[in-house]
Amino acid sequence: MRMPVPRLVCFGVCLALSCLSGLAVAQANGAATATAKHPRIGLVLSGGGARGLAHVGVLKVLERERIPVDVIAGTSMGAIVGGLYASGLDAADIEREVARLDWGSVFAVRVDRQDLSQRRKEQDFEVSPVLEVGVGGDGLKAPLGAVSSRLLESHLRRLTLAAGQVKHFDQLPTPFRAVATDMESGQAVVLADGDLATALRSSMSVPGVFAPLEVEGRILGDGGLVNNLPVDVARGMGAQRVIAVNIGTPLSRRETLGSITGVTSQMINILTEQNVQLSLRSLGPQDVLIAPQLDGLTAADFDRAIDFMRLGELQAEALVLRMQDLKLSPQAYAEWQARRKLRVQPRPVLAFVRFAGTDITHPETRPDLLASQPGQTFSVAKAERDLTMLAASGDYLRTDYRLVRMVNGEQGLVFDLEDKPWGPNYLQMGLDFSADNRGRSAFNLKLAHNRHWLDASGAEWRNFVRLGTAPALVSELYRPMNFRLPDGLEGFVAASGSVQRRTLDYHAVPETKADAEVDRHNVAFHGDVGVNWRELGEIRLGLQDELWRDDPTLVSSTYSLARAAQGLDGGLRSERWHERGWRLRAVFDQLDHAFFPSKGWRIETQWMQGRRLSRDDFADGPIRRFNLQAQAVRSWGVHTLSALTRLDLSDGVASQIPRYGLGGFQQLSGFAPFQVSGQQVALLRLRYQVRLLPAPLTRGTFFGVSWEGGQAWEQRQDFASARKRTGTSLYLGADTAVGPVYGAIVHSPGVGATFMVFVGRP
Repeated sequence: MRMPVPRLVCFGVCLALSCLSGLAVAQANGAATATAKHPRIGLVLSGGGARGLAHVGVLKVLERERIPVDVIAGTSMGAIVGGLYASGLDAADIEREVARLDWGSVFAVRVDRQDLSQRRKEQDFEVSPVLEVGVGGDGLKAPLGAVSSRLLESHLRRLTLAAGQVKHFDQLPTPFRAVATDMESGQAVVLADGDLATALRSSMSVPGVFAPLEVEGRILGDGGLVNNLPVDVARGMGAQRVIAVNIGTPLSRRETLGSITGVTSQMINILTEQNVQLSLRSLGPQDVLIAPQLDGLTAADFDRAIDFMRLGELQAEALVLRMQDLKLSPQAYAEWQARRKLRVQPRPVLAFVRFAGTDITHPETRPDLLASQPGQTFSVAKAERDLTMLAASGDYLRTDYRLVRMVNGEQGLVFDLEDKPWGPNYLQMGLDFSADNRGRSAFNLKLAHNRHWLDASGAEWRNFVRLGTAPALVSELYRPMNFRLPDGLEGFVAASGSVQRRTLDYHAVPETKADAEVDRHNVAFHGDVGVNWRELGEIRLGLQDELWRDDPTLVSSTYSLARAAQGLDGGLRSERWHERGWRLRAVFDQLDHAFFPSKGWRIETQWMQGRRLSRDDFADGPIRRFNLQAQAVRSWGVHTLSALTRLDLSDGVASQIPRYGLGGFQQLSGFAPFQVSGQQVALLRLRYQVRLLPAPLTRGTFFGVSWEGGQAWEQRQDFASARKRTGTSLYLGADTAVGPVYGAIVHSPGVGATFMVFVGRP
């Protein structure tokens, strides 16, 4: 995008030439209304975040009163509303688009979880996706914006698609200018040409909220920092009468200045208000100032879109008498509206599909994953699907697309990508914590490192470290296999190794005190070949080699005496063994949230078959294992019902200490982790929760209740006779940056009630 070209020597001469050329777009410049009898009207729209939606209500009144707009200048949200109107949309079109948007998702940091690859989904269960920073030679690097503009840009692209071939904004149905700030020089940048959608987004790069854009070598930020009410820009476009709409955010009161966020926001508001006052002083007696009364509504209240538009409409209606001399006759206004309609271009057949802007990634190596392909007629739906897939990779700060025409007449699709400045090494953090009034506690700090795009194929190196009660180290190399597979499928190979240690309390009888404390060590190696099925899930087939060691320490003499009375060895010995075999694993995940889902389902299952080799005098022999966990979730408004089932089966040679265990928060509430154990376990959990209003520092709060039923047994034939146990929980949960946090009362018959605090995945 270039700086505005020098203004033409004589606008009237150029207008005449354009009319003679027969260009429909140029005919719509609005200049026909600037006659000797009717002034050239300039509409100036200020920035102000969500408050800028009041501009839509003002436009509705101008249309109702037949007041034409000949030029538009806008900043930030004013640029977005003004740019859409200038591109040929009317007020009703914009109102309809604003009303139907889910603003909560528009500014989401990442794509919907259901659209992520399975690798990215699995990470959600381990670490917080919110706490992501970059790791480089110069230390840690933080993200540039608090929210994402990806979906906003996608909507802007779709709504301005008809103007995609317009190179200069004077060629739009209504001449238009957007104001941005050069973040290096601090100077105002008036955007008069280039790509319209990019110009609108550039003007709204609010510092600390949206990342600034680099456009033709300049870093562009929010225009409100230097010219939030660009009256001078409209006058420079030839406006003789100005209708200025000021919706800027008022200065904050003293009580809001006690935090860094509050002070930073106030500093931005001060800068904005200073330049607004300069613009207001430039208004003449014939100009009209519309300042909607938006008391109590903030720049972040996008969920109040309808209210903003209504208040803007009310304030404009109150000033209708000031604008009576600007009205056109019904016939003249109809002619003006007809000239504003931008001729819709036919959708081209794509001669090529390319990528631009990325220096780290190589998406061109996997073209088969795109829905948009050369030889197809361009489809907005397919292009947006491709944008979602690219954004779901987690590699890009921005993903956008544009249609381009080459000098030879060929048209194609270009995906504009911007690498995350804090990539490709990513560090994420998480926390596990539990404590109850019985004195039981556990704590783990979790760190995950991901190195994306080790090579041109998209290979990744993932490392996971857990420090605390259950230390662990996991490392995996993952490499896509870039050969053609049916649509939606991507092959891969993976190799991983892990070292883990857990301390378990073994209960021969779950309702009694622990009989032994067991140190369980595991070293594992896996080699897999698999298939990703886009965002649905993955299937793996591979070999595994695992070393196990159990070091028990008796803490109850009763256990030894009881076993001696049965003629059994009264003690427990250290046990070491080796497991080798193959496994088939499948995971399909369509939950919309890892911890507080409102809809979707998830199935994880694994079959392992191999042989156990004892390193001591314990038995050797074949082993078989089957593991299944399935979850389904459905919501009605703020009410959510979910069901989870878990089944772990082990057959063949067994170790002294059972393989599987139940217990812990919502895993058989009331019991401690692993308090109910066996070579086979089964669990059913039903949970109801209701969404509450978000509390400070949370993205949602929930009140809920769960019921769990489970059992553990040793041999397959013991299932029917195994004792069934139940647990319940009553909890208050919060979705926080460190993960889910719960305060709960849990209960199980025979154990009693316990109050506990839990952080992590139940």
